[in-house]
Amino acid sequence: MKHQTYRMTMLYDFYGDLLTDRQKEFYDLYYNEDLSLAEIAENYGITRQGVRDIIVRAEASLQDIEEKTGLIGRYHRMQEAIDSLQQTLVKINLLNEEAIQNNELEVLCQQLEDAVSALRKE
Repeated sequence: MKHQTYRMTMLYDFYGDLLTDRQKEFYDLYYNEDLSLAEIAENYGITRQGVRDIIVRAEASLQDIEEKTGLIGRYHRMQEAIDSLQQTLVKINLLNEEAIQNNELEVLCQQLEDAVSALRKE
């Protein structure tokens, strides 16, 4: 269930603005505010099934958009590549400190580290 909630939250973060206002509101209350379907229904004066239908339609829309665009998949692949770059950079820095001690290599590593940091902020 936690994996499902994480996925739904990621979908909302990436594509939530494409939902209707009502879908956004109910989706946010259900996944981010952790309100039950009954609580949302009571607050809005509709049935629990009505709330569920709106959330299910929102989920389907978000999943459809992800299937078409693949942005979340690309985001995760990019994060993995950045992590790999960071690990390689740490190894190069360590090797330079222990064996080579080249100032130019140290400067280049710092430039790479700055680039990796900038990518992480994107």
